[in-house]
This record gives sequence, structure tokens and C-alpha cells, in this order.
Amino acid sequence: MSFATPLETVDGTIKGPRRAPVQMLAEQVYDDHLSVHDESNAAALGLSGAPIEGPTHFSQFDPIAMELFGDEWFRTGCISSHFSTMVVEGEEVDAMATRSSDQSADITAVKADGATILTGTISVAPHPETALEHRLANGRPAGDLFIVDQLHVGMTSSEARRTSMDLESGNGPLYPFSLASKLEGITERSPWYDSAENPWGRPIVPMEMLSVLANKVGDRMPIRQPSLGLFLDLEVRLEGAPVFVDQEYIVEREVVGLSQSRRVESYWVRSTLTDAASGVHTATVLLHSGVFKESYPDYPKDRL
Repeated sequence: MSFATPLETVDGTIKGPRRAPVQMLAEQVYDDHLSVHDESNAAALGLSGAPIEGPTHFSQFDPIAMELFGDEWFRTGCISSHFSTMVVEGEEVDAMATRSSDQSADITAVKADGATILTGTISVAPHPETALEHRLANGRPAGDLFIVDQLHVGMTSSEARRTSMDLESGNGPLYPFSLASKLEGITERSPWYDSAENPWGRPIVPMEMLSVLANKVGDRMPIRQPSLGLFLDLEVRLEGAPVFVDQEYIVEREVVGLSQSRRVESYWVRSTLTDAASGVHTATVLLHSGVFKESYPDYPKDRL
């Protein structure tokens, strides 16, 4: 096994140990301004603190998924998650999964006080419908939009971009930390991430870092500024093999949905990662991003 994480099973539900995830986006810069992960910006929006980035919680499910699906998790694994409550550094998180079929399980993460942080699914191929496939297919019409109004379903990135991740380099202003520094604070450590001690004989990128790899380079979507956003939903899926450290990939993006709620306008983007050497589609990242209406100064006051 790649993890030493102790697990327990109670009434068919597998649960990992309680963890306190680490905030690593305090210095994140988005379109030349600090993001919602900055304490002062979070406070201005009435949030209880600067939220930890949602994908951080994915690592707590890796040992559980390995227990359910074995090495196949790092070949065709998919974690599909709706975030419902933010976590700030110092808060503790429990992660659990209940098998729903041979290929899938329902997942939940909660705070120590029982508040739900995320719900979703984990699965391996052949995948049943994932949590986000269902949410995207059943979303409400977007209505009038004023921040993401320049987007449209079917919009693609202007060109394919090349991306890679090594151990020591930072990952740009959106992700101002290296893989090595992430591994120092990751909730579930594995030698598979920085050594050849795995079935593939080379380090693999953790599931929680696939969205970093997919989004750290390339055109920014034309979102009106200044405005502040956060992740609402995230799905990452491997398409037959791990994503490798020190391997170059081609990333392409497409807008696949638009929506809004009382406080945010939002957009869904599907990113594909293709191995630059072999041309093989390696991973898919589906990200639903929300932008706070009140963070955009020109938002119509009668619509807030």
C-alpha cells in the first residue's frame, strides 16, 4: 500500500483519521489582486476566515479509495465533489466513504462539529454517473449575468498550452507553492509522490494537485474585474494512467456550463490534459467556479 493512514470501517462506511489541513493560498494573486484566500478579502465578504483551497480535502480520500479500489485508483480514479462549507486553517476534518457499487462510493467530509464540508462520489472505470455529472446536467438556467456575461457554453481556450510540475518549482501566482512544499503539509503522505517506489517507477502527481496542473497556465477566462471567486465544485479524473511529475502535458479548456445563485455567478470549465509525448488523453478536470456578486463594484445594486 502507498499510505500508512489508519482506517476504520463502521456499518459499511470507511473513515479516515481526523486531520487539520493547511492553508497554502494566502499569497495567491488572481488578475493582479489577492484572492478570497487572503484574510482581509475574506473578511470583507463576511466570511469567517480565509478558506483553505477545496482540493486539499481530496487527499484524505486517497487512502480510502486505495482500500476500496487498489492501484486502479491511480489509473482511472475519479473524485467528484460539491463543496458546501468552507474550512479555515486550524479546523479539523473527517473524511468517509460508503461503497455504492463495485466501481463507486459516496463520499462526505465533515468538520469536528458535524458541519458538512463536501459531498460527492469516488469511482474507477467503468464509471457510474458522478456527482458533478449529475449536478451539471440538472443545473438551473443562468438568467441575466453581469460578471461572467462574456462567457458562453462551448467557448474554448484560444490555444493549447503546455504545462508540467516538478518537485521544487513554484506553480505561478495562482498557486504560489511547490509540490515539495505541498508534500510537507499534505494530509496523507505517500512515497509514490516523490520517489520511484510505485508500480510506474516514477513520482506521480497527487490527485489534489491535478487542478493546479490544469489551471496554472494559459488564458484566464474573461471574468469582469475586480472580483473575487472560489471553487464550488471540482471533479478530477484519471483516464488510464497517473499524471507524472516532470512530464509535459498539453492543457485545453472549454466552458461547459453557466449558472448563478443568490450570492454568486458561476461557470463550469472542463480541462483536458494530454501527454505531450504520446498524445494520450491522461486526465480531465471539471471545475465549477463561483464569483461573488458583491465583490464586483459595478454589479447592479438592485440585483444584489
